[in-house]
Amino acid sequence: MRAPAVHAGIDLGGTSIHAAAVQAGTILAEAGCKTATGREPEAVVEQIAGLVDELRQAVGDATPLEGVCVGAPGGVDPVAGIVHHAPNLGWSDFRLADALTARTKLPVVVENDVTLGAIGEHVYGAGRGTRHLVALFVGTGVGGALVVNGAPLRGFRGGAGEVGHLVAIPGGRVCGCGRSGCFEAYASRTAMEAMIRERMAEGRKSVVPKIMKKKGKSRMSSSVFEAALDRRDPLMTEVLAEAQSHLATLVANLVNTVDPEMVVFGGGLVARLGARFVDPIARQARPAFLIQEGAERIRIVPAELGDHSATIGAAVVAVQRLGG
Repeated sequence: MRAPAVHAGIDLGGTSIHAAAVQAGTILAEAGCKTATGREPEAVVEQIAGLVDELRQAVGDATPLEGVCVGAPGGVDPVAGIVHHAPNLGWSDFRLADALTARTKLPVVVENDVTLGAIGEHVYGAGRGTRHLVALFVGTGVGGALVVNGAPLRGFRGGAGEVGHLVAIPGGRVCGCGRSGCFEAYASRTAMEAMIRERMAEGRKSVVPKIMKKKGKSRMSSSVFEAALDRRDPLMTEVLAEAQSHLATLVANLVNTVDPEMVVFGGGLVARLGARFVDPIARQARPAFLIQEGAERIRIVPAELGDHSATIGAAVVAVQRLGG
């Protein structure tokens, strides 16, 4: 009997790229890098191709890669392999599948990154056995994806699930998408970092700069958030609580719209903080569910696959579209 195929799953983010060789949900090898400065499509394609080469060498000839699936942020055309609109990368109508196939000589498929994360959690992670799932990933942005009747909801133009760009506060903070008041502008790690810096500039005290200096960090990574919370830094605690409050509103809105069995939270910050991040959101969201009967049966949980949700989901999609 032929062994399951091995595919490269690529999670393309605004700050980093994570790649994994995956076989039937098992990670055989990993590689990663920071996303190229400027994020020009051609430079990023070279980075992804380099990571694919690393994976090829790691798995060897006995288990060759049979294809690649890239999860890209924003609106994509999964049939044509085009990234139509990726605000956090600054891309528009880029034919990613064609460019990467030319470089790697492997078949390439493209999907929205958060959709892949939802698929990964649905098939191999926290959402195993569910039919209706909402996935929220908190990182550079706030990404969302929906699984309805066991299949990802892509929408008419492939843009379903962009819940981070629902409006939290009309006319509020400017979002990375260029619009104002999006949930992403209040609840992403990027937004929280911006708010902490703004309040420090206004004179608020925080241990965050000392932690960043000690860790050699130029930005507020998940480990910086965790360290500041461990030291009960008032400013970090305040900003995180505000973000959690906005996310609770978002969760309640989605539950009232979709009525899922589960809301699963992923992303680097969630992987680092786990229940410490998710439980306050769940506590605030449940009272806002319109239908209170059975509200406790809707599980609001951290992702089980951590940083691997999207890469494992990418391998699932690669098998579905490329075979194996």
